[in-house]
Amino acid sequence: MNHIEKEIEKRIVCDPEILRGKPVIRGTRIPVYVIIESFGNGSTESEILEDFPDLTAEDIRAALAYYVRVMAVPVGA
Repeated sequence: MNHIEKEIEKRIVCDPEILRGKPVIRGTRIPVYVIIESFGNGSTESEILEDFPDLTAEDIRAALAYYVRVMAVPVGA
């Protein structure tokens, strides 16, 4: 397992008891999609950290890596 995979495993959780199992940053109720959506809306990392003080830069990088990993899986795989 490479460093990025370890960070994803350490920082991103999918728990059916939290937001119906949507992937969130561990220890928060901040879903990965909110971070991705924030970037898509033009927010910078600094702005996201300001908007979500419970996040760290490492959490944001793990969310981005998780998103890339999920999006890289071919449909039907």
